[in-house]
Amino acid sequence: MRLNRLTYRLIFTATLLVCSFVTNAQEVVAEIDRDTIKIGEQIKYKITAKVQPEDVIIFPEGQTFTPLEMVEAYKIDTTQLEPLKILSKTYALTQFDSGSYTIGKQTLKLNDSFIETDSIKVRVNDVVVDTTKQKLYPIKTYIDFEKPFEIQSWIWWTLLAIAVVLGIIFLIFKFKKKKDEKKKRIPPYQRAIQSLQELDNSKLIDDRNLKEYYSQLTEISRRYLEEKVEIRALEYTSNELVDELQHRRQNQKLNISQDLIDDFKKVLQRADLAKFAKSAPDVLTAKSDRKNVETFTNSMQTAIPEPTDEEKKRDEAYQAILKKRRQRRKIAFAILAVLAIVTISTVALVATKGYDYVKDAYFGNASKELLEQDWITSTYGYPPVEISTPEVLVRTPIDSLNQNIKQNDMVLNTETFADGSLFSNLYVVLSTVEFKKETEFDLNKAIDGIYKNLEQKGAINILSKDEEIETLDGTKGIKVFGSFKIKNPITGNEIDKSYQILNFGVGGNYQQITIVHNENDRFADEIANRIINTVEFKLENN
Repeated sequence: MRLNRLTYRLIFTATLLVCSFVTNAQEVVAEIDRDTIKIGEQIKYKITAKVQPEDVIIFPEGQTFTPLEMVEAYKIDTTQLEPLKILSKTYALTQFDSGSYTIGKQTLKLNDSFIETDSIKVRVNDVVVDTTKQKLYPIKTYIDFEKPFEIQSWIWWTLLAIAVVLGIIFLIFKFKKKKDEKKKRIPPYQRAIQSLQELDNSKLIDDRNLKEYYSQLTEISRRYLEEKVEIRALEYTSNELVDELQHRRQNQKLNISQDLIDDFKKVLQRADLAKFAKSAPDVLTAKSDRKNVETFTNSMQTAIPEPTDEEKKRDEAYQAILKKRRQRRKIAFAILAVLAIVTISTVALVATKGYDYVKDAYFGNASKELLEQDWITSTYGYPPVEISTPEVLVRTPIDSLNQNIKQNDMVLNTETFADGSLFSNLYVVLSTVEFKKETEFDLNKAIDGIYKNLEQKGAINILSKDEEIETLDGTKGIKVFGSFKIKNPITGNEIDKSYQILNFGVGGNYQQITIVHNENDRFADEIANRIINTVEFKLENN
């Protein structure tokens, strides 16, 4: 019987040892060599893991210890403790700004699973300067110097805008001038007759310069045919021009006699001889050719038959198309001119006033509108907290930041008032917790849970600092502030957020005011500071 009992005890003890071994087989611990340092000093952050010899473990790499900065990562130290293997890795961390910080949980990969360490709080103190040992020197006087001459950038942009506007005005007037000149242009027939008269008044015949005389004579006729009959007369050779006239006469597009074409052909041939073969005709022949050209021109004036109804319709349709094209060109030119003026003006404004000013002034800014609108001052909760906000705070279910307090059996009543959400541009929450009379509330313990509650809400890369704060009525509290990232549930993009959480323990109860807004929003910063400066507790003795 005793043997059986002894056997049972041995089996029970062995079972406990096995369970203890299994429990401790995969143990991960994070520790620091000290929890308080001065600005710029380093702490040693050590992670120790007890694992099986065949396990593969991967320690954190890179800057994962925010808000502290990793200065150096030491090599992994391995110790054999049969049947386990102990791996440890040490990191040197520092911070160059005073405050209270929390080193977030670090994730290690063990085989195909992940293990997290506990978060650790660190205090960074300012460096106290001993003025009794540190010599102080008087402030040096400033030195006057002549500022070099410099033309302000807005002057250059203004000059550029003026140049563009003047250029557009110049193009408009030039276009209008060309259009007016086109309207005032002399008709082809009248120009041809005037040119012939000018040729008569020249002294080319008297000077026996018949080569130049025939060159001008044929050019007058060719230009007339090109403008009036729409023949490429200036490009054609003499034979090609005559062939084109013959072709149009045969197709009844020119009502002209064959004799006139033959006489005009002879003029062209004698002009070619005078220009190329240096075989100039006599003066009488030249004068006769001049008369033949004028006769040919007079005949061509009435040689073009009247267009048929079908041709008129086609021409009217074509003119309508041309008119539409001209209108489109005018509209396009006007749009380009307006766009050029707007672009230059916008660039000039951005250069002189800055991008943020232009964006906020002309495209709107939600935070700026909230800042400039009429604010609402109201009293919430118990003890009454008076606060001014852009929008009224609406009673809502208790915020998750106080869930751990709500679950406390000593809580008598909780109230939460809020506006916005954690993902909106501005999120304001005011929570009050009333405890039973015999409850002793520790404000510092409540603050310790803020980091964990932010993580539960989905915040990552949390930077946290704290400092004392005093309201208008002299009530003192603790402000926890910093930044974090959170993923937008709709777009999936990460949003950078700044937060300020005011914590008070007035009357043995707990009051908390949370303000969260988008990071790098200067108007939201002003809103947050303005809200904080209006907080006041309406106590009975006030």
